[in-house]
Amino acid sequence: MASIFAKKPLAQLLGEANSTGHGTLQRTLGAGNLVALGVGAIIGAGLFVRTAAAAAQASGPGVTLAFILAAFGCVFAGLCYAEFAAMIPIAGSAYTYAYTTMGEFVAWIIGWALIMEYALGAATVSIAWSEYLNKLLEVFHTSIPYNLCHSPFEHAVINGVSQQGFINLPALLIIVALSLLLVKGTQESAMFNAVIVVLKVLIVIVFIAVGWQFINPANHTPYLIPADAVVKNAAGEVVRTYDGWNKHGWGGILGGAGIVFFAFIGFDAVSTAAQEAKNPKRDMPIGILGSLAICTVLYILFGHVLTGVANWREFADPAIGGEASVTYAIKAHMTGYSWLATAVTVGILLGFTSVMLVMLMGQSRVFFSMAKDGLMPKAFSELHPRFNTPYKSNLMLMVFVGLFAAFVPGSLAGDLTSFGTLLAFVLVSLGVWIMRKSDPAQPRPFRAPLSTPDFPLVPIMGALVCLALIVGLDSFTLEVAVGWMLVGFVVYFLYGKSNSMLQKGIVVVPEEMEKEAFIKPDSHNR
Repeated sequence: MASIFAKKPLAQLLGEANSTGHGTLQRTLGAGNLVALGVGAIIGAGLFVRTAAAAAQASGPGVTLAFILAAFGCVFAGLCYAEFAAMIPIAGSAYTYAYTTMGEFVAWIIGWALIMEYALGAATVSIAWSEYLNKLLEVFHTSIPYNLCHSPFEHAVINGVSQQGFINLPALLIIVALSLLLVKGTQESAMFNAVIVVLKVLIVIVFIAVGWQFINPANHTPYLIPADAVVKNAAGEVVRTYDGWNKHGWGGILGGAGIVFFAFIGFDAVSTAAQEAKNPKRDMPIGILGSLAICTVLYILFGHVLTGVANWREFADPAIGGEASVTYAIKAHMTGYSWLATAVTVGILLGFTSVMLVMLMGQSRVFFSMAKDGLMPKAFSELHPRFNTPYKSNLMLMVFVGLFAAFVPGSLAGDLTSFGTLLAFVLVSLGVWIMRKSDPAQPRPFRAPLSTPDFPLVPIMGALVCLALIVGLDSFTLEVAVGWMLVGFVVYFLYGKSNSMLQKGIVVVPEEMEKEAFIKPDSHNR
């Protein structure tokens, strides 16, 4: 049996990437589809919810700097993803890249961490989607009963009556609907996503353009939260203090970057669709870096307008902040534009919908690759006989993510999603450096700049910035994340290691997808 750090041969990966016919994903996505997938995954919960959260909890008006710092880390990681995706255009993203550069165990760690990004991310967004659906229904003077749109672990007192959650039905239903759409086909899902992206980006631009007129310069002073800042609610009760190193001043910019990093999750999901890109060598870098560039500009402008229209202290009040922060700012400070609050709510619903679609797609593609390698049950890699999609993976995710969305509070998973993403970014960045040294002659249609085997500036900066953002996460999130990873170690040694194709010495020959050939792992793979 091979070492747990055995590497999957690069030649095998390239063979799988170039294979066609039965058992392979179909190349139906162009550069525009990939950019839309990236923007679709990025603009959603992060922009409309995390912006106010970061401003209230750590950065104040400096949330724009937090966005820049988060984007700074993303640019380095994005360049590394683009190099890998163009060189190895195969499903699996960070998991696949780690398998061929750092070995099976590290690849497993990444695959397990990506569950936090994609599966838990989709569940978290679906819960926020349910919240905003109620906001939209309120415009029409109706709403979903509390017990049917909240988990059993949530309760509230509404109009003097205690309410207990039972099931988050809207969150469950949207997960089911999108999962079934993904089963139907990648091209259909991409077209649906593209329409949504156009609409929600238009709404974001309208908010920025209109809101700019209502910016109060006083709300941007001071630009960073003072160490002795205290926020009280309308009753005079203290609702938040800022005594942590990452809760005020420049430390608050780092803390805020860790919070808003959730807003950038998505561009890496483009790389999970590499095996479905028509011309991956050209289109993957465009999709990854193009979507990241578009969203970074929109985020900075959005954060500047939101904290200029409403004071960041207002968002610290639980009765005001959270899911309703943007609509609150419009209704409270932008007189005559109540219609925009409704439009923003629609835009948020659209945004959340496309985010969930891409997250569910990304997770199914990671599971597809892991199952092909034997690290997940074979069912995850089985394609639909008619639609040629990993339908069993989509359906099993529908059940898992749907149950999480229906019965678990959304507050639990948000920062865990950031942790999983950041860990993937760190290892992908290091992977580019490793491959530059181990396979310097391998053709690279796109090369991360300022990165030689002896001076890997971009990979090292990507790893360091993302590590710093991990450190900036709160201690509870880090403790839960470590617990999740320990569970992953147990699953690997009880199931993954014993079922791994590489460990057994079995690989699937790409030219003959139905046959298996026996190979003996050589010393290079140990």
